Amino acid sequence: MDSQIVRIFDTTLRDGEQSPGASMQKEEKLLVARQLARLGVDVIEAGFPVASPDDFSAVSAISKDIQDGPIICALARAVDRDITVAAEALSGASRGRIHTFIATSPLHMEKKLKMSEDQVLKSIFKSVSMARGYGYEVEFSAEDATRSEPDFLIRAVTCAIEAGAGIINLPDTVGYAVPSQISEMFRNLISRVPGAGNVIFSCHCHDDLGLSVANSLAAVEAGARQVECTINGIGERAGNAALEEIVMALKVRKPYFGVETAIRTEEFTKTSRLVSTVTGMMVQPNKAIVGENAFAHESGIHQDGYLKDKKTYEIMGREQVGASAGGLILGKHSGRHALKDRLLTMGYSFGEEELNDLYDRFKKLADQKKEIFEEDIETLIVATGRKTSFRFILKRLHLSGGTEIPPTATIVLDVDGQEHRMAGLGDGPVDAIYRTLAKMTKTTPRLVSYVVKAITGGTDAQGEVTVRLEEEGVLAVGRGSDTDILVASAKAYLSALNRLDRKKSQEHKADGEVSRPVL
Repeated sequence: MDSQIVRIFDTTLRDGEQSPGASMQKEEKLLVARQLARLGVDVIEAGFPVASPDDFSAVSAISKDIQDGPIICALARAVDRDITVAAEALSGASRGRIHTFIATSPLHMEKKLKMSEDQVLKSIFKSVSMARGYGYEVEFSAEDATRSEPDFLIRAVTCAIEAGAGIINLPDTVGYAVPSQISEMFRNLISRVPGAGNVIFSCHCHDDLGLSVANSLAAVEAGARQVECTINGIGERAGNAALEEIVMALKVRKPYFGVETAIRTEEFTKTSRLVSTVTGMMVQPNKAIVGENAFAHESGIHQDGYLKDKKTYEIMGREQVGASAGGLILGKHSGRHALKDRLLTMGYSFGEEELNDLYDRFKKLADQKKEIFEEDIETLIVATGRKTSFRFILKRLHLSGGTEIPPTATIVLDVDGQEHRMAGLGDGPVDAIYRTLAKMTKTTPRLVSYVVKAITGGTDAQGEVTVRLEEEGVLAVGRGSDTDILVASAKAYLSALNRLDRKKSQEHKADGEVSRPVL
């Protein structure tokens, strides 16, 4: 086996699903499993078949559906029926693995299992031998390994290897360990267990003390060559080690760790959002790798360095993880360099005195809003007496509708300096707004995504809408904020539409066509 490769064992569909409220249906599990296969994980732990008919059905369906790439794994306690049911669920897999476990810590053996050490060893040998008899790979986990007596843990692992286990997992089941203890445990077992060189040692760390990723990396340093983890770090209690954080740490710090994975990191953002959508568990904005703010910069000092060289404040590129969000966020901490850069992106060039005047206005507005969008900058530009480059400007919006009245949007829009008025119907208020705006602007964009979030608290919360539009192969993102979420929806749509218009104009100009001048 290649000692430079760390295998990624994804347990989002099993341990991750054990997060309160994160239960997934079979069809949802299939969607996630297919995306995990595209991501390039080595093993998908599809579920715990004996737990419920739905879990059995999901493992069976994934086993039949995912025929190339990842090994499909089913969890089983060291109990005959669990192992038999796991083997049945894996019957359609091109490559299957039975993952059997039993606790080895004094606390668990005495209080939970009510078994002696010898009884546990007999159970390990019997269950691993039985699982191996089905012809699948066998992984053995010593539950609560980090609170187990070192000498007994060696006996348990030796027993599992003798019975035919090819993967030995040492879980920090309750997130109790610290990195130095994890390293010591793995080094101790790898050096003392007979036959250790013929198996893969694996770690499975929980985040109760916020150390799951650090502990997993310590295990890799000590010789573990499989890491068990979940997308977004979801899982029991405080969760599991986050797959994306572990992989990117190994990638960014490859000279230090000297190992690599087979993960296609550009699929991270897509995978994270899918899991978040399916489970209903949102990702915190400052979450490493996949959080909304992971590649965002608002501090003026940071923005200045970023504009000179992105590497000053980014240790990886957002394109490496498939992220589109990020870059410079305009707010009260932003400096002149960031504002000037955004103005140039929008097609404006200001002299020093004009820029200072605009920056003063910008700072006053930034004290009132958490984030400044391009539509806000356009308003500030108009206030200075300059003409705006936005073709489409919302003047007024009125909506009517109800349980018995079709939603109707009446809109007054400034198009190239001329005021237009139109009313239109839709399946809902937002649909009515967007259909009417498309007719008024004579455009045919496809709405790729529509996201709403509150950016302040209370019943009068400021809402923010982000939309992504596509037309003729050109993509654009627009944002809008308002205490009325429908007004914010209209602003976001027009912001994206104006960006689309600008991008298409720039493309035509690049092709030698005459484009509309930007004043």
